Amino acid sequence: MNGEEKNEENEGIGHEDATSIVPVNTDYEVGQDNVEVLGLDVHNPVFILGASFTLIFAAIVLMFPEQSNVWILDLRNTILDKFDWFFSISVSFITLFIATLIISPFGKIRLGGEGALPDFSFISWVCMLFAAGVGIGMTFYGAAEPLGYFTDYYGTPLDAEPLTDEAYRLAFSATLYHWGWGAWSVYALMGLSIAFFTYNWHLPLTIRSIFYPLLGERIWGWPGHVIDVLAVVATLFGLATSLGIGAKQASSGLEFLFGIPATIQVQTLIIAGITSIAIFSVVRGLDKGVRVLSNINIGMAAVLLLFVIIAGPTYQILASFGPNLINYVTDMVPLSDWRDRSDVSWFHDWTIFYWAWWISWSPFVGMFIARISRGRTIREFLIVVMMAPLLISLVWFSSFGATAIDQFSNNVGALPAGITDFSLVLFQMLAEMVFPFASSLFALILLVIFFVTSSDSGSLVIDSITAGGKLHAPTPQRIFWAIIEGLLAIVLLVGGGASALGALQAGAISSALPFTVVLLLATVSLLRGLYLELYHLRETQKSELEEAELS
Repeated sequence: MNGEEKNEENEGIGHEDATSIVPVNTDYEVGQDNVEVLGLDVHNPVFILGASFTLIFAAIVLMFPEQSNVWILDLRNTILDKFDWFFSISVSFITLFIATLIISPFGKIRLGGEGALPDFSFISWVCMLFAAGVGIGMTFYGAAEPLGYFTDYYGTPLDAEPLTDEAYRLAFSATLYHWGWGAWSVYALMGLSIAFFTYNWHLPLTIRSIFYPLLGERIWGWPGHVIDVLAVVATLFGLATSLGIGAKQASSGLEFLFGIPATIQVQTLIIAGITSIAIFSVVRGLDKGVRVLSNINIGMAAVLLLFVIIAGPTYQILASFGPNLINYVTDMVPLSDWRDRSDVSWFHDWTIFYWAWWISWSPFVGMFIARISRGRTIREFLIVVMMAPLLISLVWFSSFGATAIDQFSNNVGALPAGITDFSLVLFQMLAEMVFPFASSLFALILLVIFFVTSSDSGSLVIDSITAGGKLHAPTPQRIFWAIIEGLLAIVLLVGGGASALGALQAGAISSALPFTVVLLLATVSLLRGLYLELYHLRETQKSELEEAELS
């Protein structure tokens, strides 16, 4: 039986009557520290601290926009200059850690226990994890990122000579490097950690549960509160970055198609409208809202992808898949090295920003993946989470990037004049293909739905954290966090002014720095937890075998 046929009360959650193999000596009950007030059921103090910090930040930016813009961008630049090595080493380490887990004996452990069955079909599972993970970003950067690297829009990877064969190779290698194993290893670590301790140790579905092997009962106190608050703040700023980027591209699409000026006011209205739709989806829940929209998302994305492959330079696109994948693997080492980079500006503004963006998204995507992954073995979980998005990214960026570069090289349309606005590149490319208006409108609708799935998925996750691990907290709480996400995106756009994209990036980078420490500690705690699980599993099987022999 898959999740589509189950009662929504199960929504990827382990059964309460299941028995943990590892003896977990805790009397903690989900929601025991919650406060019920005004129809809400919130964890004290995680909800209060997370909401207060966000609202105070928003108020300061709106009251002092110019000063805030300077402060935000200065903070961004300081972190990029001082901690680039930390982000690089951390992501590389996490990637190697996940690869090791795949081939280790831990891979046979099943999330939820030996008898657990998947809550969702394989297709729905893949659609949901992908739509929530990178949909908006891939739509925004699909054509623009490879073209930008090839033409030296703002530097080139490894300081390659623009418009050369080397620049072309690195345009795709670097793009896949940013969207491939590095990104998804961060998501996989967080998702696996949450899923394992929730379904196998039967701890609450919160970030703090990951650290039970290290902190024990202290996770229910202030160490746990701090971890969950950091997760909430990181998630909010990561989502705000994505929603702001999505709003910028949506407004550019409206201007391109209908002549509506792409102003901050229009972008604000777009965020408000999308947030309203997301609230409707959030109220319907995971199975009836998020799953349905995710499946629609992936279907529409597949249609747009096939259109670009068929209407674009088809042979060039199809022939590029293999070389781009090989080049990605071979170029990973030089692209990972932070030392003595001649392309330091490019490295900071692209690679380090991406690592920070993925890290800030990891509590949200990780918890969401965990929530839908009960019943999978650790090996199946990690292979799919690592490989499926990489292969999809390979086909997506190869198709859109090759088409955009082909138009540039053959002096077709607006792209040969150079990139003036990243958010316009997709629409400028589609304008030179068959059915230009219809394809551009279709892409705009796709972007909007990706926008909605990110917002509603994020709201469900943040609500779970701030409700002490409860999965069915009162509906007004879900609505509250959906509104807060939209508000924060608007605030960063307004506060950033002409440097709106830099302000969005600054939010993600700043919140990601402390949470990177949390991720690194999570590898230690997860490893200890997996060892104990495997040990007790083997002891249980040994005892059962001995009993069978005696009988």
